[in-house]
Amino acid sequence: MSLRHATLRQFRVFEAVARKLSFSRAAAELHLTQPAVSMQVKLLEEQAGLPLFERLGKKIFLTEAGAELHQHSRVIAQQLRDADEALAARKGLSQGRLVITMVSTAKYLVPPLLARFLKRHPGVTVKLSANNRETVLKQLADNEVDFAIMGTPPQNMETVAEPFARHPHVIIAAPAHALARKRRIPLARLAQETFLIREPGSGTRGLLERLFAGHGLPLNVSMELASNETIKQAVQAGMGISLLSLHTIGLELKTRRLAILDAQGTPIVRDWHVVRLAAKRLSPVAQAFRTFLLTEAGKLIPGK
Repeated sequence: MSLRHATLRQFRVFEAVARKLSFSRAAAELHLTQPAVSMQVKLLEEQAGLPLFERLGKKIFLTEAGAELHQHSRVIAQQLRDADEALAARKGLSQGRLVITMVSTAKYLVPPLLARFLKRHPGVTVKLSANNRETVLKQLADNEVDFAIMGTPPQNMETVAEPFARHPHVIIAAPAHALARKRRIPLARLAQETFLIREPGSGTRGLLERLFAGHGLPLNVSMELASNETIKQAVQAGMGISLLSLHTIGLELKTRRLAILDAQGTPIVRDWHVVRLAAKRLSPVAQAFRTFLLTEAGKLIPGK
């Protein structure tokens, strides 16, 4: 048998399974059933004459042959995406597709911005995902997305990162907390409090750790939580204090379920960035969204 007889469909399915190391997740991404995905992989293995995956318990791994083929299938998948973008460019802005990934904190501000953009371009479709920073960087490095929305741009990747809005972070507590009515609270005093933090890989966690390390102070962590929503609930319950993006707590501030501590050195104000691979060729739709963010988003998002 020869791979010359394999189909593009088989390569596309294999690439998704190899990237996610999961038949079920690949099926969900491709909008196929899991048996259909398994069949396409089996047909490709028959064409290759070698096993491409090995199964250990419930997990699957690439064989040496599978790893080699994955490198080629990624090139094929990118060429197909380039072809899609080239055809979309001929259609102009009346049609097109945006693929955007964002750090989880950005889910509080990106959807409203997208809603405004899509009102102007109703024929555009969007695939949007929210993940922790490490996953976002991997999606960006693998060229799976047009843009990544994040706070701190990657340092070891050839990218173009453009700031489009201010991004303040504040220390929060329950309104009944002993420090809630204090002014100019020293950071050394906050070091005596217990903090609730995000999981490793979170940009917000990294910012908090750098803040305390920069002042030579210990960070007293009582609990590690996987989402901003869980942290907010735990802070409201009086389980500790935390550092969060101001953009994530608007409702809780209005309803007085959370309080911002007047801590020295805060708010910590950074920028939101729209990031793309330096070699990425933007479609007309992607270019229009970039222009929208750079010219209008900052006026729509509170920055103080």
